[in-house]
Amino acid sequence: MRLLHFDEVGKLLLTDFRGKTTPPYAILSHRWSDSEILIEDISNETYKEKEEGYRKLQFCAERAAQDELQYFWIDTCCIDRWNNNERSKAINSMFQWYKNAARCYVFLSDVSVSTAIEPVQRSDWEASFRASAWFTRGWTLQELIAPVSVEFFSCKGQRIGDKTSLDQLIHKTTSIPLRALRNCSLDEFTTSERERWAKNRRTTEEEDIVYCLLGILGVSMPTAYGEGEESARSRLQAELEGASDAPSILPFSRNSRFVGRESQLVELEAKLFSSEQTTTTLAIVGPGGTGKSQLALEVAHRTRQNNKDCSVFWMDASDKDSLYQSYANVAQKLSVLGWDDDQADMEQLIKRCVVDFGARQCLLIFDNTEHTTLQSGGSSTTEAADLADFLPQSKLCSVVFTTTNSDTAQALASQNIVALRELTLDVALRMLQVRLSRPLAITEKQEAKHLLRALSYLPLAVMQAAACVNASGMTVREYRSRLDEHIGFITELSGELSENKLQNPSVKDPIAASLSLSIDQISCDNAFAADSLFLAACVDRKDISLDLLEASSTQAREDAIRILDKYALVTRRPAESALDVHRLVHQALRKRLQVQGRLVQWTQHAIIQLLRVFPDGDHSNRSKWRRLLPHAQYALSHSPAVDDDEERLQLASRCAIALYSDGRYEEAEELQMQVMETMKRVLSDEHPDTLTSMANLAATYWNQGRWTEAEELQMQVMETSKRVLSDEHPDTLTSMANLALTYWNQGRWKEAEELQMQVMETRKRVLSDEHPHTLTSMANLAATYRNQGRWKEAEELELQVMETRKRVLSDKHPDTLTSMANLAFTLQSQARDEEALALMERCFQLREQVLGKQHPDTQSSLNMLSSWRAECE
Repeated sequence: MRLLHFDEVGKLLLTDFRGKTTPPYAILSHRWSDSEILIEDISNETYKEKEEGYRKLQFCAERAAQDELQYFWIDTCCIDRWNNNERSKAINSMFQWYKNAARCYVFLSDVSVSTAIEPVQRSDWEASFRASAWFTRGWTLQELIAPVSVEFFSCKGQRIGDKTSLDQLIHKTTSIPLRALRNCSLDEFTTSERERWAKNRRTTEEEDIVYCLLGILGVSMPTAYGEGEESARSRLQAELEGASDAPSILPFSRNSRFVGRESQLVELEAKLFSSEQTTTTLAIVGPGGTGKSQLALEVAHRTRQNNKDCSVFWMDASDKDSLYQSYANVAQKLSVLGWDDDQADMEQLIKRCVVDFGARQCLLIFDNTEHTTLQSGGSSTTEAADLADFLPQSKLCSVVFTTTNSDTAQALASQNIVALRELTLDVALRMLQVRLSRPLAITEKQEAKHLLRALSYLPLAVMQAAACVNASGMTVREYRSRLDEHIGFITELSGELSENKLQNPSVKDPIAASLSLSIDQISCDNAFAADSLFLAACVDRKDISLDLLEASSTQAREDAIRILDKYALVTRRPAESALDVHRLVHQALRKRLQVQGRLVQWTQHAIIQLLRVFPDGDHSNRSKWRRLLPHAQYALSHSPAVDDDEERLQLASRCAIALYSDGRYEEAEELQMQVMETMKRVLSDEHPDTLTSMANLAATYWNQGRWTEAEELQMQVMETSKRVLSDEHPDTLTSMANLALTYWNQGRWKEAEELQMQVMETRKRVLSDEHPHTLTSMANLAATYRNQGRWKEAEELELQVMETRKRVLSDKHPDTLTSMANLAFTLQSQARDEEALALMERCFQLREQVLGKQHPDTQSSLNMLSSWRAECE
């Protein structure tokens, strides 16, 4: 976990204690406002701008100091909301974090005390204390129960009392037994007793009223926002009842409204575990929207219900990063070695899971498998992974894939393929009936049949039609009449989605037809909701951050998302502050905008919104840019490159820097080339921004070992910078340093040393001895000494650089880690093997944690370690 503290000069610091012993800490319990400090505010040093949030933070820090605690924890700024893996772990770890806190301070923003004198009089605060909204919220329940020491404070920070002195009053307010408030073991209470403690509490998201009980009930299960309270409670009950059964993960509860597909269900169930040699593989294939995932879910729940000894695990195979997260959840569920280690090698963790699968009977559902090779979703690397590496090889196991790609189905499951088409009329009618909020009248059934025919009996279209009828209050007749009005519009769409060649020729795309009607209805109710949908069409369809939706207020944005959810057009991700759009809805939205001639306009708007939230290239923003990169790349790749489009140019430049920082050099090069050529045309060959873009492209060439191309660009940048800026301008010095590195990589030591010495001395004079650029030039000069066998000179400089960077930047800054690796090289060159190995081991661990396993620098450290260890054996 991360902890906050102020240093001796009053600067707020965030320290990462993952993999270390956590010191004693205080923890804050509070209700969120719109002015909370986030983790990026601390890294950007803008935390004081949020006055209300900063007052709470100062209050917590001051109380902790009075209790002789240096460190404190606040949820809003100690959890990286952009890191999905971290946030998922945090939800299941929260109870333990509160329990382990030395002090818990409850900040009651709605409780005031008229006097400033402490101790305050009970009559001054009792009424507002008992009426405080803090006692009505779901998540504050565990914040009251878990910590040993809980103290309550007014909105001005005046101490009211603690859990011990106020136990009778809290008991009367909450009906929680006194024994529970006095920190007795929760095992003394039955599950139903503990569940009743949350009976009158409320949460913003309906599922949270269930999730907030996980720690109190001692249960760990994945969250699935959007499933609804009933579904979440059903899954929780299954976890409680199945504690003695085989461990399983099904993030979605059984669909009580599932209808049809009986023959396919029989076929799938009959083929499970049928191989006598190895894993049985099956595939469900069909066009988008035909209900593949729902069929797989029904198979999973039936298997778990009928075979208590069989583990069932649901895996999101839409991309490599999603599958990694699924395996991380499985590792936690099975207590696989290393599951709780944030620095664990993910590939090793997966191998251990696969071995565990092979030793037990289990069913794996790989949902949304479009290819036999998985690409990254954009969070770390574009490197592909062979799906076979994720599968067990045991006759005890069965794997079911869902896919729209028939070639993928054939490759993965050979003859065990179940193909889905449109529903029959009877099944489609049953589906519509169970989806509608009121029963169909006898007189409406014929109208409903006509409607279903118009929708081509496609499950997704039926679901959206029912959602629109429910949300708008229309009758089925009214809906069908309105749908007919949109058919003319749909026939204008150019081309037909290749995967959606359905039987009814009168509607080329039923998803587009139902979507068009829903959008018209939504536009009348909430224009911002419709606009949010159009923006979503112009970015990647998964994990769309709510930060991209710029509303007049948080409530206005929430209202818009709720409307889209009611119409079944988005899937909410409250924990990630994001949403998803179904692939076919995304395609239909883009087609609609294209026909209306508004696609370019909305893509430009998406680029402006992305530019507003896309961070700079500082490594502390890595989690944020990794989540935003897929959206930025999507928008850029679908927008025309126009010279006067300043926003597009800026976003492309930021993306290129992020890709470069993540070691994704080929993708970075493509964007950098675009940026450089545009700047040359718009600004001029000698404009400082153009020179910067040229230097960035040269750095990418350099990292790919393309020395000649790098040198040519660097020489051009250096000479132009000297002429246009000055010999001692920081940009000129940087260009000289870059050129020196290229000389260095070509073994031209004398030329490199001459330039590096000039740069270092000038930077010391112009910038300072401890400026990051000065330290870089010192490190470069040390590398030149090392390659000439001048070990002592190199070691002296490298040690100085490393210690200064630790102090000025941080222990985990990428530049500090580079200096650690350099020093390790120098030590190893002097046959000081133990020192070199220890330092490189530490460097590798930190690089894996900060940069990720696939980053070239991390891989370089790992390769060096392996090589050195082999030499020592």
